[in-house]
Amino acid sequence: MSVFSTLAIYFIIWWLTLFAVLPLGVRTQAEENDVVPGSVESAPARFRALRVVLLTTAIAAAIHLSWYVVSVKLGYGIDSIPRFAPEFY
Repeated sequence: MSVFSTLAIYFIIWWLTLFAVLPLGVRTQAEENDVVPGSVESAPARFRALRVVLLTTAIAAAIHLSWYVVSVKLGYGIDSIPRFAPEFY
């Protein structure tokens, strides 16, 4: 597998993980009782971008490493899944 393909898969995993990590630990302006005029109450009170990026990178690296070991090093892939239905040609 080429380096470009491996990096592309890591980017996809990172991007999907980002949306799973974004809501973790967020406190809204309504929960903090500090609603900024002109914004909705459900907006984050403090957005911690560095925390989100670092957590996303760590989780995505763990997922990517496990995928790499299973698929590239051990040789398991989509063709390793047994077929239960007969093939029709």
